[in-house]
Amino acid sequence: CMLFDQIWLGSYMSGGVGFTQYATAAYTDNILDDYTQYGVDYIKKNHGGIAKAKATQEVVNDIATEVTLYGMEQYEDYPTALESHFGGSQRATVLAAASGVTAALATANSNAGLNGWYLSMLMHKEG
Repeated sequence: CMLFDQIWLGSYMSGGVGFTQYATAAYTDNILDDYTQYGVDYIKKNHGGIAKAKATQEVVNDIATEVTLYGMEQYEDYPTALESHFGGSQRATVLAAASGVTAALATANSNAGLNGWYLSMLMHKEG
């Protein structure tokens, strides 16, 4: 009940868009976890593991692109995920969160994570 109230209040007070940012982690089931785990497996395989990659734009581009494309493919392969994340902004946020978290974990750099987030948003927009 408390979570529902918080989500509703976040949606109401922000005009809807902030709702996505506010409550994504609470209602995305295991989808966000899956995309992030895929990214962690990717960095272990291709970048030496967590906190092993250099914080360069090339590394961020590689990781964020891979995670975003994986997530977009999963949305295409599993239409019920599209129904669960019923707005484009929700899907974009889940993809960007997974990309940003993975880039930050790979480099141990929060700015790299932020760059991964923004790159994922741009990729989702271009689509």
